[in-house]
Amino acid sequence: MMTTKPRVEDSFGITLAPLSVEEIYSQADNPANGAVVLMSGMVRNQTDGKSVLALEYQVYEPMALQVFYQIADDIRHQWPDVSRVVIYHRIGRLLVGEISVVVAIGCPHRGEAFAACEYAIDTLKHNAPIWKKEHYRVLGEDGSLIAKSSWISIKNCNH
Repeated sequence: MMTTKPRVEDSFGITLAPLSVEEIYSQADNPANGAVVLMSGMVRNQTDGKSVLALEYQVYEPMALQVFYQIADDIRHQWPDVSRVVIYHRIGRLLVGEISVVVAIGCPHRGEAFAACEYAIDTLKHNAPIWKKEHYRVLGEDGSLIAKSSWISIKNCNH
């Protein structure tokens, strides 16, 4: 993988701390923007009929950040008017309702901002070395709830 350097106006991070939608929005904001499109992904309470209790994220951080930088570079080539790219992913154990990822794009026009934001999250999910373990409950044969966990792919590529 080629090394891509981040632009000073962009912001990226991988953190154990809770993500702040307000803080990430403010990092994407710019007086030249006509739009800031923000997407937040959160832990939902069910997947494939399983009652989800929590997700646990792990990452290979140097490579994941390089993927984030490359996403921003790709966005600038496809949508040159984009003024800011902000991508943050949380790691560790997250409970239902907690935010795991936030992508924000600042741009003069909403159409490009929406397209760039969708590109960013789809590419992140496909390319970043981030793994998640699902902690869930299932109904046992005797009718009792059994706690289980399994690693699942977050590589949800639509390409």
